[in-house]
Amino acid sequence: MPLKLLDATVSNFESIFEKFISESTKNKANLILFLADKDPSTSLSWCPDCVRAEPVIYKKLEATSDDVALLRAYVGDRPTWRNPPHPWRVDSRFKLTGVPTLIRWENDAITGRLEDHEAHVEKKIEALVAGK
Repeated sequence: MPLKLLDATVSNFESIFEKFISESTKNKANLILFLADKDPSTSLSWCPDCVRAEPVIYKKLEATSDDVALLRAYVGDRPTWRNPPHPWRVDSRFKLTGVPTLIRWENDAITGRLEDHEAHVEKKIEALVAGK
């Protein structure tokens, strides 16, 4: 199974992240996708860039023959994300400024990232997965 999915929220991120790291050597690529929660009333993300990027990211990752792990980290609702001291905005490992953000994680560090305005670009997703 080439694509392995893990889901996390702010409250359970550290334990899921530990599992993600412990299994990372088994994968060709280890990616973290920070994205907005879905609005319970519509089942759609409150973030238009996430709505645009998610299907493209999943399509590209599902098409690869390599083992890829994707940790989807949900930032919360809009007011939670907009709060300047949001945990992932101030976390020195990630320093998020927007969602969606797709990160390649290797050897306990970020080795590549696509920010909100480029996270839907197929060629950039392919390059990130390939480690280029």
